[in-house]
Amino acid sequence: MNTDTSKIPFVWEGANVYFLLTDRFYNGDTSNDINFNRTKTPGKLRGFEGGDIIGITKKIESGYFDKLGINAIWLTPIVEQIHDGVDEGTGLSYGFHGYWAKDWTALDPNFGTKEDLANLVKKAHEHGIRIVLDGVINHTGPVTPEDPVWPSDWVRTGVVCDYKSFENTTMCTLVENLPDVKTESTQNVELPPLLIEKWKKEGRYEKEIASLNAFFERTGYPRSPKYYIIKWLTDYITEFGIDGYRADTVKHTEEGVWADFKKECDYAFANWKQHHPLQVLDQNPFYTIAEVYGYGISGGQDYDFGDRKVNYFQNGFNSMINFEFKWNAGQSDYETLFSKYSNALNNDLKGYSVLNYMSSHDDGQPFDANRVKGFEAGTKLLLSPGMSQVYYGDESNRSLVIEGTQGDATLRSNMNWDDIQNNSDTKRMLWHWQKLGQFRRNHPAVGAGIHSKIESEHYLFSRAYSKGNFTDKVIIGLDLPEGKKELPVNSIFENGTKLKDCFSDQEVEVVDGKITIDSEYGIVLLEKI
Repeated sequence: MNTDTSKIPFVWEGANVYFLLTDRFYNGDTSNDINFNRTKTPGKLRGFEGGDIIGITKKIESGYFDKLGINAIWLTPIVEQIHDGVDEGTGLSYGFHGYWAKDWTALDPNFGTKEDLANLVKKAHEHGIRIVLDGVINHTGPVTPEDPVWPSDWVRTGVVCDYKSFENTTMCTLVENLPDVKTESTQNVELPPLLIEKWKKEGRYEKEIASLNAFFERTGYPRSPKYYIIKWLTDYITEFGIDGYRADTVKHTEEGVWADFKKECDYAFANWKQHHPLQVLDQNPFYTIAEVYGYGISGGQDYDFGDRKVNYFQNGFNSMINFEFKWNAGQSDYETLFSKYSNALNNDLKGYSVLNYMSSHDDGQPFDANRVKGFEAGTKLLLSPGMSQVYYGDESNRSLVIEGTQGDATLRSNMNWDDIQNNSDTKRMLWHWQKLGQFRRNHPAVGAGIHSKIESEHYLFSRAYSKGNFTDKVIIGLDLPEGKKELPVNSIFENGTKLKDCFSDQEVEVVDGKITIDSEYGIVLLEKI
C-alpha cells in the first residue's frame, strides 16, 4: 500500500502514543522557569526543571516525533499547580508533575500560556499528531501555608485509602495531605473563597461565573464538586480542540463520574468541530484512556476491587492503561505475546483497546530498569496489538536509575538530548525504535489488526485490518537469519506483487509465493508498494 501518511486513516486502537512529563522533556523558554517564588531547594529531581509546552512544540516542528512514528502525544497535566512545595517523605517536592491542581481554569506559567497550548495543538495537528491531555478529578493539590485547603463540602482530608474494598479506595485520600474531592457528592456547593479571590485579582471573575452558569444551565447538573471540575477540564476541548484525555486515578472515584465526564467531552468536541470546520482532522470521536492502577488485559472489561467489579469501558472509556504488559513481555516469546493480545482485543475487548507500556512515571518495576534490553523492549512494545506508550527516553535509553533520588523521582529524569546528539549506541537504539514506530504509524494493521502466525521455521506473521473501504495488510519477520533469507508470503501477497521491506528499505517482488531478501538485519517489515 502507498504509505503517503496523509492517506492513512488514524486509528486510535493502534496508536503510537508518546508519554512525557511536560517539565522534563525540553526547555523551550527559559523565561518561565521560576514562578510564584518557587525558590526553595527541592529533593533531587523533585523541583521544576524547566521543560514546557514550547519545548514540546519545538520538538514537533523539528520532526523528532515524525521520525519516531508517533501519532499521539500524552503530556502530564498543565493546569496551575500549588504554589508552595511539600515533603511527602522523599524530600521537598514542587508540583512539577502536574498532579497537584490549585486552579483547573489556568495553566501553570511554568508550563506556559494558553497561546502556547493553542500553538502546540495546531503544530501537532499539522504533523498528524493528536494531543492527549491528562485530567485529574480525584484530588486537589496538597495543603501548604500558601495553598489553603478547599472547603469541607468539596474535599475530605481524613482517612487514607487502604485499598481493601471499593469504599476504602474511593472515599479516602491517596496519601496524607492530598485532599480527596468528594466526587460522590450531589449537593450544590459554592466556589472556594480562594478561587473567587484569585479570579477577582486576575480580573476574570465575571467571565468565569458566566461560563459556569451557562454550563449548569445547559446540563442541569447540580453544582457539586465533580461537575465543576468536569466543566473546567472539558473547557480545554472547547477552546483548543485537543483530541483525547488520559484520566488520572480513575479507580479512586465512583465510575459514574467518568461516564458524565465522557458525555461532556463528546459535547465539547462536537462543539469545537462545529466552530472550527477547517481544522477538523477526521471523524474520530473524542478518545479517553483510563488509568486504573493495576488493571491488566487478562481482566477483560472488569477491574476487581475485591468486594465488587467495575467495568470502566462501559463508564466512559475507550481504552485502559495495561499494567500487565511489561510482565507478559518479560515472560513470553513473541508469538505467545502477540496472539494473546490479538485474541483479547478481537474478542473480549472488541471495540475497545489497551495502552501497553514498558516503563512509566510511577511504576517502580519497569520492564528494563537498567536499560539493557532496549532493542527487545522496542520490538515487543511497537509490534504488539493494542496501543503503544513510548515513555519519553524509552527510545534513547534515558537512565531510570539516578543516583541520589528518592522514590519515583528516579523515573523522571530530564530527557537525554545530549546522548541522542553524541552517543553512537543511543543513535543505534533510536534508529531501531524509529523504524518500528514509523511502520506502526503507517499501518493501522500493526496495532489494531488481527495477528496470524505464518510459519515457525522463521518467525513470520501477518497483521490485517479493515474498516469501511480501507484495508491494510502487512507481514513481519523477527529473529530471522542475517544475510540472505527466503520467506513465504503467499498467505497475504500474490505472485508479482511488489513489496518493500521497511526495515532495510529494499524492494522485492513475490515469486513462487516467496520473496528473497538479503539484508544485514534479523527483522523484516513488509508492505505492499
